[in-house]
Amino acid sequence: MTAFNTSFEFAHTQDQLDILHPFRERFLFPQHNGVNTVYFCGNSLGLQSSGVKFLMDAELEDWGKYGVEGHFQARSPWFSYHQQFSGPLSRIVGAQPDEVVAMNTLTVNLHLLMMSFYRPQNGRYKIIMEAGAFPSDQYAIDTQARMYGFDPNDAIIEISPREGAHIIEEEDIISAIEAAGTELALVLFGGVNYYTGQLFDMQAITAAAHKAGAYCGFDLAHAVGNVPLSLHDWDVDFACWCSYKYLNSGPGAVAGAFVHERHGNNPETFRLAGWWGNEEKTRFQMKKGFMPAKGAASWQMSNAPVFNMVAHRASLDLFDKATIAALREKSIRLTAYMEFLLREIQHLSFTIITPPDPARRGAQLSLLFDERGREVFEALTENGVIADWREPNVIRIAPVPMYNNFEDCYRFYKILESIQ
Repeated sequence: MTAFNTSFEFAHTQDQLDILHPFRERFLFPQHNGVNTVYFCGNSLGLQSSGVKFLMDAELEDWGKYGVEGHFQARSPWFSYHQQFSGPLSRIVGAQPDEVVAMNTLTVNLHLLMMSFYRPQNGRYKIIMEAGAFPSDQYAIDTQARMYGFDPNDAIIEISPREGAHIIEEEDIISAIEAAGTELALVLFGGVNYYTGQLFDMQAITAAAHKAGAYCGFDLAHAVGNVPLSLHDWDVDFACWCSYKYLNSGPGAVAGAFVHERHGNNPETFRLAGWWGNEEKTRFQMKKGFMPAKGAASWQMSNAPVFNMVAHRASLDLFDKATIAALREKSIRLTAYMEFLLREIQHLSFTIITPPDPARRGAQLSLLFDERGREVFEALTENGVIADWREPNVIRIAPVPMYNNFEDCYRFYKILESIQ
């Protein structure tokens, strides 16, 4: 592997050698003084792909042309619109096509899935989660525990980094699962921690949860489209995610869910029933009595929000062309190059709290500033960098392999270096 250096020529050469470099031209970058921004905020909102407008115009045209008949006569019939996502999503998350479905939004899906997989009984009521999880996860888990009459302070076990550390050690998670024993009902973690960018060993966590007799699920908001996943083979019970970050599907875009086939194909698995989750062949008979469709699709509540799904369709087409394997290979090198450049900065006092091991992180580096963090963030913004600020003193940057390149990293480095 070629050693990194701080020259522009190095970054330019790496981009010339990058087989994924042409994908960059398929995205629209916000402008700053007439040039592309350094956009490192794909872990918050991914960029719009150029195909979105074409697909949106097509759906608007079909709506105008067919009215309600667009459900069956549109170029992509709305009745079955959601079905086109099963194949691409299954390849991204490592699942069977009928184990995934595009529906709702992330926290709605989290609640729906917890209704199925957090059903405390016989002394099993405790939930293990990461300390400092994204707030919506904390709120959802807290209210689910309260719904069953439990005190969240007793029912929820939060796993924290060790004193003085920033990341959570997997052995501490496994130990906590073993210690909870027969009181444990559910283990629910983020696949990648939003704050530090730590990638958790989902296979090991799932195995430990099952050994303890508990279910295991993941919020993949910062993992899907970012790191390779094998949810089916890892034996994960359920997972959910949003699609507006690494999946580049637009603000408030349709989310997704995974349910392992042993649950999804079992009609006895409890799920909240909705019309679109009913078996398709009998859906329009309008009869009483819910008959769940096969797989994750039976967790659907309502028909597909077509216009909300258009950008998702455009994005997943690009993922199929690029492949997760190639994106991950580039991501590892791009993030390592960014880390190398950051460690060359000596006049600003910050710590990279994201794990240095590529196997324990995705396309993110979190910079914890000892001081002046907000000042530095604002200076970056004024110089055409779009990054992400998180309290109390962290700047998150995400070199996304689908559209970011080595020159973006170099430009960021030179702008940061210039801040006095």
